[in-house]
Amino acid sequence: MRYTLAPTPLRVLLVEDNEDDALLLLRHLLKAGYVLHSRQVYTLAKLEAALQEEGGWDVVISDYSLPGFSAAQALEMVLCYQMDLPFIVVSGMIDEETACNLMRAGAQDYLLKDRLDRLVPVIERERREALIRCERREALGAVQVSEARFQAMAANVPGVLFQMRVEAGDALRFLFVSEASQMLLGMPADALLGHSDLLLDLMQTQDREEFLQAFRSAAQRGVTLNWEGRIFLAEDDFKWINVRCSPRALANGRVVWEGVMWNITHSKQAEMQLRASRAQLAELSDHLQRVKEEERERIARDIHDVLGGTLVGIKISASLLGAKLDGEPALRGRVRDIEHMLDEAITTAGRVARELRPGILKEFGLAAAVESYAEDYAQRTGIRCEVLCADHDIETDEGTALALFRTYQEALTNVSKHAAASRVEVRLMQEGDDIVLEVGDDGRGVRIEDMSKPKSFGLRSIRERLRQLGGEMEIRTGVPQGTLVLLRAPLAQREARMERTGLDQ
Repeated sequence: MRYTLAPTPLRVLLVEDNEDDALLLLRHLLKAGYVLHSRQVYTLAKLEAALQEEGGWDVVISDYSLPGFSAAQALEMVLCYQMDLPFIVVSGMIDEETACNLMRAGAQDYLLKDRLDRLVPVIERERREALIRCERREALGAVQVSEARFQAMAANVPGVLFQMRVEAGDALRFLFVSEASQMLLGMPADALLGHSDLLLDLMQTQDREEFLQAFRSAAQRGVTLNWEGRIFLAEDDFKWINVRCSPRALANGRVVWEGVMWNITHSKQAEMQLRASRAQLAELSDHLQRVKEEERERIARDIHDVLGGTLVGIKISASLLGAKLDGEPALRGRVRDIEHMLDEAITTAGRVARELRPGILKEFGLAAAVESYAEDYAQRTGIRCEVLCADHDIETDEGTALALFRTYQEALTNVSKHAAASRVEVRLMQEGDDIVLEVGDDGRGVRIEDMSKPKSFGLRSIRERLRQLGGEMEIRTGVPQGTLVLLRAPLAQREARMERTGLDQ
């Protein structure tokens, strides 16, 4: 059966001293459909020169016995050049033992010259296998390059790169650990391979349980583990580490976890120092607020008791004086003007005293104080201020009520300064364990850049007061226009959430 191909290029190197036999082989290959580029050599020197030729060859076809050398010597030369080049022996007569010896030495096949039907299938088979071997070498080379690149990167990463899997009984086993383990954990990578207990032993009992619990939770949900905890290298020497790894399913169905461990001791110490500093600032701010409120109360008391009493006394004296001036209409009119100015002064002194320290807040509660201040605000600014909802059943401690009232005052002050509004709506209500106070206006609204101005102390003051209460402020766009400021605080005053919720508050 003749083996016929589509036109296929073939570079063939013939090691043959007989010209007729060489032509016979080439004619057979041409009939099979090959487009040939060939060369015939019959000495070892010419064979070596041909092997050094650029472009290479697809196959070497060699006679067994040639003048001065044999196919075994030709094969040895081809192998010396480390070429993955199919070597096929075609001979007029060769015994089976010799052929087997040649194939053990590296030849791909042997044929008899009068039986060339297998030549083309053998060439195609060996070309395919050579291509497969070439692709495999390239793949292995790429793997080696990738491995070298990974090792170089792992050696320069300050964290510990690792790969581990879960064994029976939820035991963890390291499959790979980078050399940075010596610097971070105080032990070489080889010591950790297969012994994850060495890492767990560095953790205190509480941290170890938290780590295992976090790992089980991440494994159950198939998500990334991100855990922070302490390891103790000596009795008083500990480090904070961050372990972050993700699961990856293998082809065999098993799951490996790959990730990195970082030394976060310095950032944790800085975070704790910052927390302590912010706590001290919060305490100082709270102390200043208390001092300010005490001073306001003293000034309000002096205005109400001393200045207010003095003004009332002057008015009484003016009234008595006016009663004795019935015959002096000009003087009588002047006295009435004085009485009118005294009324305004008494009213102003009362309003200032209420703003400094609203007695109604202590006597009747937050809802009454909100309503009373809304009336004073409307009279003073000319902006209509309506309390649409005021929950008079709200019961809270004096400190919370006072702090929330101050934020309410600041919110209304911002409206009068910046909003260009004609109307303000106020709602006070209780939602669960929180007090919610809404201040909405119909002004021009607040832009994002307005809230981030360096000197926007009004909004910062409100936010800081609420933070000290454990509350929050939210600013929304009003409907159809204006601004809605939502103030939320717990019913009972508690410590700020900074220590529990972190530095991003």
